[in-house]
Amino acid sequence: MIAPIVPLADQMTRWRRHLHENPEIATQEVKTAEFVGTELDEMGIPYVGGIGGHGIVATLSRPGSKRSVGLRADMDALPITEEGDHEHVSRNHGVMHACGHDGHTASLLGAAHLLLADPGWSGIVRLIFQPAEETAVGALAMLQDGLFDRFPMDRIFAYHNWPGLEAGVVATTAGPIMAAGGRISILLRGKPGHAAMPHQSRDTLLAASHLLTALQSISARATDPFDALVVSVTTMQTGLAFNQIPGTVQLGGTMRTLSVQVRDRVEAEIHRISQGIALAFGVEAEVNIRRSVPVTINDPESANLALRAARLAGIDTIEGIRPSLAGEDFANFLNERPGAMVWIGNDMAGGARRDLHHSRYDFNDAILPVAARWFAAVARLTLDENKSLSDGQLEDHFNSEVHQ
Repeated sequence: MIAPIVPLADQMTRWRRHLHENPEIATQEVKTAEFVGTELDEMGIPYVGGIGGHGIVATLSRPGSKRSVGLRADMDALPITEEGDHEHVSRNHGVMHACGHDGHTASLLGAAHLLLADPGWSGIVRLIFQPAEETAVGALAMLQDGLFDRFPMDRIFAYHNWPGLEAGVVATTAGPIMAAGGRISILLRGKPGHAAMPHQSRDTLLAASHLLTALQSISARATDPFDALVVSVTTMQTGLAFNQIPGTVQLGGTMRTLSVQVRDRVEAEIHRISQGIALAFGVEAEVNIRRSVPVTINDPESANLALRAARLAGIDTIEGIRPSLAGEDFANFLNERPGAMVWIGNDMAGGARRDLHHSRYDFNDAILPVAARWFAAVARLTLDENKSLSDGQLEDHFNSEVHQ
């Protein structure tokens, strides 16, 4: 159920499209943070900037309760050249909001408006505008800057827009919902030589070809079929001359798992297979695996709160959604505090789909009111000590605010 585009929705759309036109990549969100700060100032909401880089934490508080909750939105864009043909196309060539963080930020500002106008809660709400999600360093930087010590919160929630789900549906699951990630780098060193005299060389390209194929056996033969796993080799860099057998080949890729145990086993397999192939072809292998985000694990009680909050706000829900092997920096926050990540369907009218990280991706502005209502509802439900609200109770209230 999607609220029609009305004044607050119009405002969120303006915010979102401004951010889309002016994207900034991870760790460089200077103007984005300034924009968020300006809007918070206009709403009269106090905040602290410069947390973990360009991160912002704003605080809404009312006497009567010591309970606290955090709501997080990410702000950074991707180094992708936009190919969209809409009016709000990126003005920063080579950078675009291809993952919807512009919509996440705009909807959290909208939720701030809803919470300001809602007299029915007490306690503390932290609005967290996080930098550098795409490079998996922003959450850790905010934590290292004392996020939870300086701004205590009992639980923390976030959402990601999700192509492939009906627009405006809130979906989540208890336990793992998004994967741990790792960046794979394998350098093969051999002996270069003339392509007409291959016996005088140690062929790294031939070894790399066998290695690329062999790595796929990890998921096919070295992993329990019930354990989710992806190992993808996505880059290969090697020689330039058509008549030379190259002396080095650099392979790069990614691995994704939904458990720490599987991750550790897969890393060991990548090392074992790489060294075995290198030995077989008389070359050397240097393997480096850099872990990025951990598994995003929803606390069961928080996942239940997230779904119930959606129903309170009159939003359709899906419980027990199948996890994704995409990664999410929010996992680092969930390692420190109970909370939940939800997905909000982002499909366009008629079921059209805009995939994340595509050069023609654009956030569906029609779901901004839904996201803002969900943010506000999950904050209010978390702060409601007796959990006395009933399904649909907040729908008319939040809708009336969006309509005004």
